[in-house]
Amino acid sequence: MLRKLLDNIEKTILSNDKLKKFHPLYDGLDTFLYSPNTQTSNAPYVRDSIDLKRTMIIVVLALLPSFIFGTYNVGLQSPEMTSNSFFDCFIFGLYKVLPMYMVVFAVGGLFEGLFAVVRKHEINEGFLVTGFLIPLTMPPTVPLWMLALATIFGVVIGKEIFGGTGYNIFNPALTARAFLFFAYPSKMSGNIPWIFPADGLSKATPLLETSSNLPLSYSWSDMFFGYIPGSLGETSTLAILIGAFILIVTKIGSWRTMLATTIGMIVTSLFLNQIGKIDGTGPMLDISPAYHFVMGSFAFGMVFMATDPVSSAQTNTGRWYYGLLIGFMVVIIRCINPAYPEGMMLAILFANAFAPLFDYNVIQTHIKKRQLVNEK
Repeated sequence: MLRKLLDNIEKTILSNDKLKKFHPLYDGLDTFLYSPNTQTSNAPYVRDSIDLKRTMIIVVLALLPSFIFGTYNVGLQSPEMTSNSFFDCFIFGLYKVLPMYMVVFAVGGLFEGLFAVVRKHEINEGFLVTGFLIPLTMPPTVPLWMLALATIFGVVIGKEIFGGTGYNIFNPALTARAFLFFAYPSKMSGNIPWIFPADGLSKATPLLETSSNLPLSYSWSDMFFGYIPGSLGETSTLAILIGAFILIVTKIGSWRTMLATTIGMIVTSLFLNQIGKIDGTGPMLDISPAYHFVMGSFAFGMVFMATDPVSSAQTNTGRWYYGLLIGFMVVIIRCINPAYPEGMMLAILFANAFAPLFDYNVIQTHIKKRQLVNEK
């Protein structure tokens, strides 16, 4: 019945010259509910059971563990909560989190639709993941109007001005976070978004404590399981690794990028550990690779942002260089520049800019090798 209703609506739209320009809005709803029925008219043809829609759905499924725990953790870290039960904290967190998602999908969907109508192209499923990611990269205390501005910036500046899904240079969700980070720094860093007063004490994130020369009050296990203040989806490394397993098994996320990022972080942090022993200044220099892995958004960025199939490197060799650069840059930013104790966001955006260069060099190297073989 629903299929027939949608088909009748499409016929009405296509038969009316004034309504034709709004066909992308209908198509977006149709492809959200059903698999696209369009076929490639010209060669080459690729027969595969996977498409963009299924890819995006798998990424959302991989994000669910981080979303569920992050929502629970919002209630757990709130001074307003008197109960520590999972259900009570999760319900409390939903009251904070659901408005964030409503704003992101409403505003982002509106601008996606506007660009689709003006450019006369389909509404891509890519925003399904972008819209799901943006709230997960934000502190739960961010004002909704700021979240709306960040979403507009991420969709328009981060993606649409480059041509839409598949053409963007930078990750749109990270572009949205970067906009708020630099436009409204007091709402994204420092004490306001992260410290939760409870029983006369203050709880800050591990990165804030370390960069401020405060004694670290969280154990490694606290940070691994996620019982710490922080951005919605970035606190629980365990939940993130569950998502990583899903992406690797389904071959949606590149294990090469994840492994290279980890290797780059380990090598750089071990090197700076030795400098810290000699220099003796800067508490961030003494952080071990194990703590770098669970602190801040390293794991979340490595799994869900660095592996973005559009803004990351496309060649297997390029992914190694790309991941190594991210791992190197995140530790350098964290340890050398006290103004940016997090670093993962800037490291990935920096590597996004170099990803095409890595792929270009890899391809040119292959071309030269083939030319030498042909000459012989």
